[in-house]
Amino acid sequence: MLLVRLLIAALVCFQFSLTAAHAASSRVQVHAFPNPIRYTHHNDDYTVRVRIPGGVWQDLYEYNVKVDLDRPQNASMVYFNFDGTVELAIQKNNGAFSKVAVRPTAKGLRTTIKDGIVFLTLNRPENLSVEFDDDHLTNLHVFTQGIRKDMPDAPNLTSESITFGKAPDFTQKTVFFGPGVHAGEFRIRSNSTVYIHGSAVLKNPLLLQGVENVKIVSDGLFDGVEMMTIRDSRQIEIDGPIFINQPHGTMRCVTSQDVVERGIRTIGAGKWSDGLGHFACERVTITDSFIRTSDDCLTFYNHRWDIWGNTRDVNVTRTTLWADVAHAVMIGIHGNTPTSAHPQAEVLERLRFTDMDILDHDEDDPEYQGALGIMAGDDNTVKDVVFDGIRVERIEEGKLFNLKIAYTAKYNTSPGLSVENIILRNIHYSGRGSPSASLIAGRDAQRKVKNVVIENVTVGGRKLTKANSELLEVNEFVEGVEFR
Repeated sequence: MLLVRLLIAALVCFQFSLTAAHAASSRVQVHAFPNPIRYTHHNDDYTVRVRIPGGVWQDLYEYNVKVDLDRPQNASMVYFNFDGTVELAIQKNNGAFSKVAVRPTAKGLRTTIKDGIVFLTLNRPENLSVEFDDDHLTNLHVFTQGIRKDMPDAPNLTSESITFGKAPDFTQKTVFFGPGVHAGEFRIRSNSTVYIHGSAVLKNPLLLQGVENVKIVSDGLFDGVEMMTIRDSRQIEIDGPIFINQPHGTMRCVTSQDVVERGIRTIGAGKWSDGLGHFACERVTITDSFIRTSDDCLTFYNHRWDIWGNTRDVNVTRTTLWADVAHAVMIGIHGNTPTSAHPQAEVLERLRFTDMDILDHDEDDPEYQGALGIMAGDDNTVKDVVFDGIRVERIEEGKLFNLKIAYTAKYNTSPGLSVENIILRNIHYSGRGSPSASLIAGRDAQRKVKNVVIENVTVGGRKLTKANSELLEVNEFVEGVEFR
């Protein structure tokens, strides 16, 4: 009887193991999307394939993307979705190489090379730069995310079957951009969910004006669009879009509240091609994104043009920034100099930036340098800002951080009022590149920088413990700098 029981137990365990193995296998999936643009957007610098380990290789479409306004170059980008573990094979098609790097370095991803082909294993979705021989300008961007269970089906796709997409019905609560190229005015209504298929390419931006309770779920691509705009709206979630070759900025959020920007990937080299710009917005979350631009990657401002209001309660985390030109983070240069028509000065407060990678920062003009920049202008008060867990890999030219009361004739009508209660914690810059000293500077006895904590901040392995001409300059209109 005991032997029978042991056999039954063994069979149950074996069956459970088979079931678990089958379940685990069924969870391993990869979705590579046929492209609707055919040859016009292709870059032949790399041949990139993906597969489930032991499975059949799938070829990916290598998109051509422009980078670096200072010296425009053609880089490459591929994207796909997966669950579980996948393998990438990357072949460099033009010339030999001696080394390859995958950034952000903090991801700890290692490659193997066999017969001139680079192999990389991913155990979870990542947004990466693959660089051969330290080439940052013709590199390969790899953008991935998990497979969406709620994305509508578009069966039997081939690249030959995709041309112009069917126009969505914007009167419905669920809007679907299916495979194909889409152009037109895309004005989104309240209480709607918008799905964008991975083989959809949008040639115009989405417009969210005066709406609420809207969710954008995207596996697809925005190609050369002017700018996605969110204005006077609330309870908005943007999840997953990729933007390439935009002439100016990627997305602008204006006087809106309760906004989530998740999984946004953008590569731009246009003039004033800011990444994610925010004017007088409150309760904004940015997460799991990759922003490479030729102007500021992330901006937070108050009054400009016909925009008025304060910025409050911003949380940015698990995001990679790459400023080919200008700042990775820029806070506070635009605001309201009080007048009789608009007598109230504005505030930017409670902004938190955590667990971020900055791959590069390049700014030629000393006035605007700073991978992490607070430039309080136009009587703005900037307060209660935390930078925590920031890894900076390279500064081509610029500063690690720049905290100051600013006045520029080009943008301001008055200096800022105050910068106060700033924490810089666990910030580590490799020291690579040609940086100048960071700066903390007030303007005069009435317009000061106050209460700055610098805790475990290192440059090239050297910890910041005091102001000095090489690493950190502090002027006489600063009070309360504490080093830990």
